[in-house]
Amino acid sequence: MSQNALSRRPWPKLKRDLVAILRGLVPDDCEAIVSALIEAGFEAIEIPLNSPNAFRSIEIAALLSPDDVLIGAGTVLDVASVDRLADVGGELLVSPNVDAAVLARAHAQSLVTMPGVFTATEALQAAALGATALKFFPASVLGPSGIKAICAVLPPDLPVGAVGGVSERDFSAYGEAGIRHFGLGSSLFRPGDDAATVKARAEKAVAAWDGMFGG
Repeated sequence: MSQNALSRRPWPKLKRDLVAILRGLVPDDCEAIVSALIEAGFEAIEIPLNSPNAFRSIEIAALLSPDDVLIGAGTVLDVASVDRLADVGGELLVSPNVDAAVLARAHAQSLVTMPGVFTATEALQAAALGATALKFFPASVLGPSGIKAICAVLPPDLPVGAVGGVSERDFSAYGEAGIRHFGLGSSLFRPGDDAATVKARAEKAVAAWDGMFGG
């Protein structure tokens, strides 16, 4: 095993392994939306960097969140973005790909990392580079059986998440394949949604996760 893998920051012990993906969130809506998600029971929130003024939203979210809530960025593609994420208080780095330089910098900044993978080659590369967890994306293409097959060759202690085309309606099928980590995007939040709408969706997802995996 590589030194990176040995020194990687572990996935935090969350009550529920659910990550809210707030693509398109604007800073003016950040406090209300993030607060609604936390009240509903989410403990990990990702704001993709292709959202308007994403680093400002991440900063707002990090400042208002309790210490046990993981706030971070998605669609992180370069080293400069890793440093800026750390500067604004983010702790979670999610990317659509496996980039050795990005992961190395994230480890140096003590960030939780979740790079995107689709094949066994990519998954094993990310594991060797010390990824905290893997994001199988788009999960709707691979499906539970496809992800389960790739997991057979991965380190058994490496958390694996299903992201992309996944909602609470899919928890049962993925759970039966041994997958309990999920990233939820449009099933939770779309730009323009109000906090009450997001909270209702989040509560539904939390109840479904608890029903499948225990809360």
